[in-house]
Amino acid sequence: MIKGVRLSNFGPIRSLTYSEFSKINLFIGANRSGKTTLLKAMYSAIKAVELYGRGKNIKKINELLFDKLYWTFQSDRIGDIASRPDNGALTFSMTEDDGGMLSYSFSSKTEKQIVNISNTCAARNNDSVFIPAKEVLSLLDIIIQSREEQRFGFDDTYYDLAKALRPTTQGKNIKVFSKSRKELEGLIDGRLEYDKTMKKWIFTQGRQKFDITLTSEGTKKIAILDTLLGNHYLSKSSIIFIDEPEAGLHPELLVKFLDIISMLSDCGIQVFIASHSYFVIKKLYLIAQKKNESLPVISFGNNGNIQYADLQHGMPDNPIISQSVELYKEEMSL
Repeated sequence: MIKGVRLSNFGPIRSLTYSEFSKINLFIGANRSGKTTLLKAMYSAIKAVELYGRGKNIKKINELLFDKLYWTFQSDRIGDIASRPDNGALTFSMTEDDGGMLSYSFSSKTEKQIVNISNTCAARNNDSVFIPAKEVLSLLDIIIQSREEQRFGFDDTYYDLAKALRPTTQGKNIKVFSKSRKELEGLIDGRLEYDKTMKKWIFTQGRQKFDITLTSEGTKKIAILDTLLGNHYLSKSSIIFIDEPEAGLHPELLVKFLDIISMLSDCGIQVFIASHSYFVIKKLYLIAQKKNESLPVISFGNNGNIQYADLQHGMPDNPIISQSVELYKEEMSL
């Protein structure tokens, strides 16, 4: 499990230090404030750790990290991820709960490799995944083809997810996920399946089958998580990064989806969520209160200001919440 991170001069993030992550963690703020940057930075780091020394992979950790950062942020040069040249080097460190750490730094002039890097993280046999805000399922073939044949197109959050959704018969079903899968399939009244005859993904609802392009974005988002649990990609020590879970989901489905995320966290999966939805914040607050558990919040404000809170102790001070209060006051004044 990821326990803490430290970043400086990383995209819009000038400086951030946090060391008390829990099972579910929330990043909130306005668009382009840094929450998705933090999500992608952590994802790139944990994926490099997971790939290091696995199978026939002979790449060094700095090579794996360079590739992951380059294809996740898709800057012309990796050094462009740094905020400004006059701010000094970009730095990042990630600490796991067993004491292992991955840390690195590079300047805005870096083009081809990361030299300053240290890794003491233990090998990970688990796979983590990033679920982006935009719809993926109807574009799976395009995503994979554009990256593997033309070497351009979608970033690694989409490419990795597209590969993770490939059907497999390997592995055993994890019983602790069975309740979560039933809940997910109940939300959309069906499941996602790969038709080997037609060689494409379809949505099955009872005896009826629908082309995946005919289903809603919300249905696809829920079906993705169900599929990752069912095809053995996710395990009890995986980490899920979710960008804007509210995208494409009706508020009623959204709150039920977050209940299922809570169930998965109880199974051992760690979750990081980036959002600017009041519904997400309020529902996670209720989950933290009900379970009496820590649910950390990193709140990105204006001018690079960052605040830290915990939903176990109350709702955080943030423009998203303030705006909802103002709307309520406006309504009461009518």
